[in-house]
Amino acid sequence: MYLLTIRDGLQTRHIGPYSSPKHAADDLDRLLPLCTERARWQIHALESPDQLLANLRPAELPAALAKRQRSVVGAA
Repeated sequence: MYLLTIRDGLQTRHIGPYSSPKHAADDLDRLLPLCTERARWQIHALESPDQLLANLRPAELPAALAKRQRSVVGAA
């Protein structure tokens, strides 16, 4: 899944999700003429927390889990 982010001045728009970067780029072609010349954009690949933890090296895993627990406890 992909997310299109357009930053135009002080305004940031997050648009999506899209199934492919091509779909996000097609939408960007449609939306960019509505923005100022200085607008910046980026297409992000979305990643679930489980995918992120699966891709971490074993040495990084305990620190990442501790950080995730702190954020969950802090949100409660």
